[in-house]
Formats: sequence, structure tokens, C-alpha cells
Amino acid sequence: MGLLLTEKVSPVIAMVLVPFVGALIAGFDLTQIKEFYLDGTTSVIQIVVMFIFAILFFGIMGDAGVFKPLIDGLIKLTRGNVISVAVGTVLISVVAQLDGAGATTFLLVVPALLPLYQRLKMNPYMLFLLLAASAGITNMLPWGGPLARVATVLGADVEVIYRPLIAVQVIGITLTIIMAVILGMREKRRIIAEHGALVVGGHGFGLDADDEEVSANRGKFWVNVAIFVAAMVVLFANLLPPAFVFMLGTAVALMVNYRTPKEQLACINANAGGAIMMATIILAAGVFLGTLKGSGMLDAISQDLVNVLPAALLPNLHYVTGFLGVPLELVLSTDAYYFGLFPVVEQITSDVGVDPAKSGYAVMIGSIVGTFVSPFSPALWMGLGLANLSMGKHIRYSFFWIWGLSLAIMLCTWAIGVI
Repeated sequence: MGLLLTEKVSPVIAMVLVPFVGALIAGFDLTQIKEFYLDGTTSVIQIVVMFIFAILFFGIMGDAGVFKPLIDGLIKLTRGNVISVAVGTVLISVVAQLDGAGATTFLLVVPALLPLYQRLKMNPYMLFLLLAASAGITNMLPWGGPLARVATVLGADVEVIYRPLIAVQVIGITLTIIMAVILGMREKRRIIAEHGALVVGGHGFGLDADDEEVSANRGKFWVNVAIFVAAMVVLFANLLPPAFVFMLGTAVALMVNYRTPKEQLACINANAGGAIMMATIILAAGVFLGTLKGSGMLDAISQDLVNVLPAALLPNLHYVTGFLGVPLELVLSTDAYYFGLFPVVEQITSDVGVDPAKSGYAVMIGSIVGTFVSPFSPALWMGLGLANLSMGKHIRYSFFWIWGLSLAIMLCTWAIGVI
């Protein structure tokens, strides 16, 4: 985490060498470390494949001008109003996350909204902050991973334990919209200070002349739109694996937009740089997670965090864990948090009379907003790769806003009796 935040080395170096050296120091031999590597890379290989072909697919769609009418429409709808764009980001992210898949949320939201942020000179890290908060809150759905993990630990029906969380989601989205307004006002002041004035309606902050060149693919615009819509329908209908959807979409898009193999390879080369770079990072993250999980380090971290707490805190351990939920997202994977730490917390608190469900709510609500501020999230790495942004800068920009939002949601849910 220190190396990722300070950016002293590349993420690949941090996530490959640190766990390797750590495993050697902990006494594991090369045969065991090989198993950690295989388990870790196997767990992310489909994400890597999806990421590479998604980058190529969205790059071709962008070159074909598929997203330009959407951005122009959003500019017109918001009249270049920074606050409206910030609030719109929250609402779009909530809708995009309804399928419970973080990867598709980033694939849908980032390519659509990033050009708008760029045209209005808005900070792209604010897009990721608002997207992360909105998607995290929406991810409390019954088919989302966190609630399913809580239900698994409690041995409860996920639909039953979800019902009280509907009010929590309403509160969380409302607070996120308020946060978006505050951030939008701050961003508006920054833009005025740095650029002199806000010029709306696409003037001043519009595209440069070079960006407005007529695309050679303009005549195929509606064909490309049909390809994009078809890919999204198949993706959200879960008819094929996401990686295969983008493979097929990329192949069809290349065939439609570029006549010769030479042109097709040139297009791949033009869009492949960011894809390959982020694919290496995701594979490195797989090695990192595989080593920490396979070696038992994550379980040990979870248990030791509980063991060092004063005995007086034990009856309120679910509150303490929820309070520290966002910081814990930086050092624990989702599985380590819910299957390593939460069972220990639940056992201790239930022994002193705390309702296990309330313990589960506190632990989940405290951390879930921080899901996409964690380097353990492959979907976040993918989203940052789409925007060519830094994980360390994202964490520094978003962390305290996300933690504050998490605590505000916890306080509100405590007030209405959910926890």
C-alpha cells in the first residue's frame, strides 16, 4: 500500500516482488509459491482477457464516433453545468451497477462520461470518486457479492436480510448526491480559478479543431451503434462470458471499420498500449492476492486485528469494524474481510448478545462504499486503465471523502435502528 500510494515504483513491481519476498521470509518454498502464483493468476485471467478486448472494442467505437452524440447530448442537457454533471454521474452509476457487476459498471460509465469531464475541464478523479461511492452503495443488492458473503457466514436467506437495507440504500444515494453537489461546487470554483470563467454549451470547453475532424467511419455510424448496442445487450443478458462478448465485438468492429489486415493491425496497435499495461497490472494483482490468500497471511491479518483490540471494545466490535471498514478495504480483499474477519467479529459479538444480522449490517455498511477505492478490486484497475489514471492518485483523492460518506451512512442507519 505504501508503494502504491507514494508511486515510488510501478504497481507491477510492488504487487509481484513484495508478496514474493514476504512468502520467502515467512518460510514458504518455491513449490508452494508456484501454487500461490497459479491460483492467483487463474483467478484473474478472465478479467485480463475481458480488459484487453474491452479496451480495443471501446477504442474502435470511440474512433468511429459512437460516443460523440451522447457526450454532446449530455453537454446540451446539463448546459455545461459542472454540478449537474456531478449529480448525473451518481445517477448513471447507480443504474449501471444494478446488475451487481463492477466490471460492467466501469465499462459502461467511464467511456461515456470521461470525454464529458475532459471537455468541461473537470477532474477525472472526481468521476471515479462519485462512481465508486454510487456503485458501492448499489452493490448492497441481494445479487451483489458482499451481501451474499454476509448471508453465507450467517447461514441466512439473502432476500430476508436485504429488506432493511433498502432504506440504507436510499439514505446512501441521497448522501452521495449531496456529496456530488458539494464536490461540483468546489470543482466549479477550481475551473473558474484556473481557466478564468466557465463557458457552457460546448463553447470554450468544446473540442479542439483537431478533435472535430470528420471520421472516415462516419458513414458507418449507425452500423457501429448497432454493434455497440448488441454487445451491451448480450453482456447484460449474460448470454456469453464478458471476455468472449468483447472478443466478438472487437472482431466484428474491426471487420466493419477497417478493410485490410494492415489497417486492422494498425488499429489494434494504436489502442493496445493501455490495454497491455493494465493487463500486466491485473495479473500482478492476481499474484499479490494469490500469495496473500494461499499463504494464510490475509486470515492472519484479520484475526490479529481483532486480537489486539481492548476487551472493553468487544461488545461493540461490529461498530469498530464498520468504523474502520474503508481503511480495512486497503489491506484486506473482499473474501478476507467477509470470510476471515467477519466470522471472528460475529462470533465475539454474538457471545455478548448482539444480533448476528445487526453485526453483519454494521460490518458491511461500514466497508462497502470503499469497495472501489481498494487495490484488491480488479474492476477498479480496469476502470482506471480505461481512463489512463493512477491508482495511488485515485486513493489519495477519494479516500477521505469515501470514508466520511461511509461513516455518515453508518450514523444514519444506526439512528433508524438497522444497526
